[in-house]
Amino acid sequence: MISKILLTGAAGALGTVLREPLSKMCETLVSTDITPAKSDLLANETWVTADMSDMAQVKPLLDGVEMAVHFASRADEGPFEDILGSNYVSAYNLWESAHHAGTRRIVYASSVHGVGMYRANEGIDLDAPHRPDTFYGLAKAFTEDMARMYWEKRGLECVSMRIFSCTPEPQNVRALSTWLSHGDLVRMTQAAVSCATVGYTNVFGISANTRAPVSNAKASFLGYRPQDNAEDWAEALTANAPAADPQDLAQMCLGGPFATIPLGESGVAAIKKMNK
Repeated sequence: MISKILLTGAAGALGTVLREPLSKMCETLVSTDITPAKSDLLANETWVTADMSDMAQVKPLLDGVEMAVHFASRADEGPFEDILGSNYVSAYNLWESAHHAGTRRIVYASSVHGVGMYRANEGIDLDAPHRPDTFYGLAKAFTEDMARMYWEKRGLECVSMRIFSCTPEPQNVRALSTWLSHGDLVRMTQAAVSCATVGYTNVFGISANTRAPVSNAKASFLGYRPQDNAEDWAEALTANAPAADPQDLAQMCLGGPFATIPLGESGVAAIKKMNK
């Protein structure tokens, strides 16, 4: 049993999914977000409203924390100045505070967008160099590199979970290859928290999809074994889908529409348009 886990971004769509499973892995769960406390706090959960871009607010969060699960960030592309604090500075604040507090490990919600410009047919594995598709993806690449540095220079472990398309069900044809179910998100996070030693490790946040474009073989030691497969929705999703266009980078690249939007413009808006 872990003594204390810190969950950042606890009010977000994915942080909300993880609150209860993480609470069962520790004596105390400290959940934090920039929003006020939830009304449904668990028996061993406390809530701290904090801005992760403010070091003075971050430092106290790490007091006695054995594991930190970091989901706090702006989850979309935007102008660099708009995401600097939430996606870059906040990550530094967490790692630096965790180092001084003696935290053992950070489990980080990274993203496919750190390697989003690779074509799906390139079949990359976890050693592929970064190829971010946006300022948002660049923030993920920056944090992965920083996390590796903190492991190699200061001994702070990290698992960077490169999350693809995490929704209750796959939303479009692209998701037949990129879907991460909520159940598999929980299984991956639990594996990253409970593995005895990880050093610095990347793992692709993707379910057991028949059409998965990447390999997690080099992270098999984590014990993450996805159980869901987007192929169960293939017939419905492909029935009225337009013909594929191999010249469209939004269809060919791992980052999907994030690979084609202008820097600084919303990728989430492009995905919503694609899902209509």
